[in-house]
Amino acid sequence: MDNLYRQVILDHSAHPHHHGKLDDSTNQIELKNPTCGDVLQLDVKVKDNKIADIAFSGYGCTISQASASMMTDAVMNKDIDTAEDMVEDFSNMILGEKTDTDILDDAATLKGVSQFPARIKCATLAWKALHKALNKK
Repeated sequence: MDNLYRQVILDHSAHPHHHGKLDDSTNQIELKNPTCGDVLQLDVKVKDNKIADIAFSGYGCTISQASASMMTDAVMNKDIDTAEDMVEDFSNMILGEKTDTDILDDAATLKGVSQFPARIKCATLAWKALHKALNKK
């Protein structure tokens, strides 16, 4: 099972989904992880209180790129409240707390990152960016 999870993570990192930029985004943010140098630009298009489109760019380690790809898949077409719940569930999961991971789709495969404290910021970068982008005033 661990090999399957590793393969999903490696596939998302090597072939990220929703990678690029949006010309018509309504919310944008750039976050950096100073501990390892990951940089993530997140573009979100919100329409009728739903994430109508989402894309990310930047660079970083396998975990941060895979997490960003998984996050964009998971939140696409979700309403804002559901996306915020997903951010919280992901954060709880990465911190080793009990949570419902079914809603996280492939991102649930990153659960093992909780055993590697140095990688937690890598895994949560995209999710924190989404939260900040959706709450930017």
